[in-house]
Amino acid sequence: MFTHAITRRPSAEMANGITTADLGTPDYHLALAQHKAYCLTLAVLGLDVTVLDAEPGYPDCCFVEDTAVVCDHVAALAPLGAPSRQGEETSIEPVLARFRPVVRVRPPALFEGGDVLQVDDTFFIGLSERTNMAGAKALGNTLARHGSTWHAMEMGETLHFKTDVSFIGDNTLLVSPFFETAPELARFRRIVVDENEAYARNCLFINGTVIVPAGFPRTLAAIKGLGRPTIELDMSEFRKLDGGLTCLSLRF
Repeated sequence: MFTHAITRRPSAEMANGITTADLGTPDYHLALAQHKAYCLTLAVLGLDVTVLDAEPGYPDCCFVEDTAVVCDHVAALAPLGAPSRQGEETSIEPVLARFRPVVRVRPPALFEGGDVLQVDDTFFIGLSERTNMAGAKALGNTLARHGSTWHAMEMGETLHFKTDVSFIGDNTLLVSPFFETAPELARFRRIVVDENEAYARNCLFINGTVIVPAGFPRTLAAIKGLGRPTIELDMSEFRKLDGGLTCLSLRF
């Protein structure tokens, strides 16, 4: 069960963020409103939410999940794989240190939190353009020292592992077709989300409730069909920067 979350407000510079989405320029003021709704939702679901100010010079700074991986015993600080984002982890370190001992992973080992999915004491680490095998090993070994297991996962053409795979409780994953038969995920029930609703593969499971991006009725129906409580949130402005629901917070 999660008790805390750390978020960071969108930057007025967010229009300069990294993106492959080709969905237009994000509306900063609408993004602020969507971010506020996101934080309020986490609070309603029982989390104590720390909201940090935007960080000047870092247009992607609201995607705070990438800066660290937090488990029960330690926070592993990410040496971010995207050059324009390197440095974001520095300002998050003292915030994390209020809650957990902090361990730094150093380059050339690279990882981003968006490539790391935790299910109980198991961590799945996607190997992407942002996370290399050295980063996966460094992070995995840090987590293993505290009793966790980990698996490095080969990936298809996707930004982050959690772009294609998310946990929605009760041993169930939302996955892309690429991961439908992944042997490392064989113990899970897998709901395949096709390309027409690909953005909805990234949902956020918080204390029994699944937060779902608005506008993806088939994925929403599949989750409701499992008997899960759901909340829909409009993520339009963050989608323009390849950002999803998990990207906007560190949860622990």
